[in-house]
Amino acid sequence: MNSPFNPDSLQGELAATPICLANATLVLADRTMTGHITLADGKIADISEGDALPAGAIDCQGDVIMPGLIELHTDNLERHLEPRPQVDWPHLPALIAHDQELASTGITTVFDALRVGSIHTEKAGYDEYARDVANELLSAREQGYFKISHFIHLRAEICSETLLSEIGKFTPEDRVGIVSLMDHTPGQRQFRDLTALKVYMTKKRNFSDTEFDAHVANLLSLREQFGDQHEIGAVKEANRLGAVLASHDDTTRGQVETSKANGVTFAEFPTTIEAAQACRDNGIAAMMGAPNLIRGGSHSGNVAAKDLAEHNLLDIISSDYVPAALLLSAFKLAKQWDDLPRAVATVTANPAKSVGLTDRGTLTVGSRADVLRVNHTKSVPVLRGVWSQGQRVA
Repeated sequence: MNSPFNPDSLQGELAATPICLANATLVLADRTMTGHITLADGKIADISEGDALPAGAIDCQGDVIMPGLIELHTDNLERHLEPRPQVDWPHLPALIAHDQELASTGITTVFDALRVGSIHTEKAGYDEYARDVANELLSAREQGYFKISHFIHLRAEICSETLLSEIGKFTPEDRVGIVSLMDHTPGQRQFRDLTALKVYMTKKRNFSDTEFDAHVANLLSLREQFGDQHEIGAVKEANRLGAVLASHDDTTRGQVETSKANGVTFAEFPTTIEAAQACRDNGIAAMMGAPNLIRGGSHSGNVAAKDLAEHNLLDIISSDYVPAALLLSAFKLAKQWDDLPRAVATVTANPAKSVGLTDRGTLTVGSRADVLRVNHTKSVPVLRGVWSQGQRVA
């Protein structure tokens, strides 16, 4: 598979002089150390150990310096595009607000999730939007509107009417980094418990009992009619686009083995320990949601992220629907594992590796200067600074 990822072209003017962050706790791949780091020309130019404070350096007073966060799966853009049900917000202001929000939480690389595949029913349906939003996202990036690095994550809805026609409108030049297989067939995966699905849809769409039953019947019909060809087609499209493939809500070992056969690189939100163990056995990275970890459990009644962490089956964390949760989750994991570098890797190096990004995710000389300064002396980590390619963005 050809990877589409190349270092972003530098947007805007670079800092006139190098930036040195000193007297800091540097989080390296396998240890922490007191030292200073120098950012120049968009990259990490130097890392040195010791408590020296070079002339002109920023005194970090022991704060943590770590790589910028890498977000593979976030619903945050869609929240800006539709701030309330049936309220459509102008795309460009939504994209800019989304970008600024992520920068303010320490996310310096994001794969913006856009759904492909629509359902044309009156109340339970949803229409095509991904291609138009992607056009505006790519244009905004080229014009230098964004503070951080944006790629596209296409969420391929297996239970839909138009998946293949919608994903077919994308090309290898569109920065599509991830295609995930979203099989939302009622009664399996995320919503094995139809009661939990009913509660979710009632709150989200205000369904009556009759409307909910009709929605379930329609999804089952779509799965029967299109499911197999959509799954096969989405895998082919991911290869055509040069994107990595992700599974979603794997529950059984059999589902994970199917994911492996499809060429899946990482599994989004496995719902059971059985599935997470199967991921480990098959060389697939397991990703869980930060809100699950922070809250102590899944809102859908599935396996808790903290339990996967306890069983050493957790590789990647995603902010999912709360951007600020990503940084918080890393420090929560650090306490659970008593290992800050390992925890930081779940939101930096591990996601970078899973999508083939080799120029970021670690504090190493020559890597992109995507860097965070975090004060961790309080009950929660407090973000003190964010640099994207060496430029201060928050």
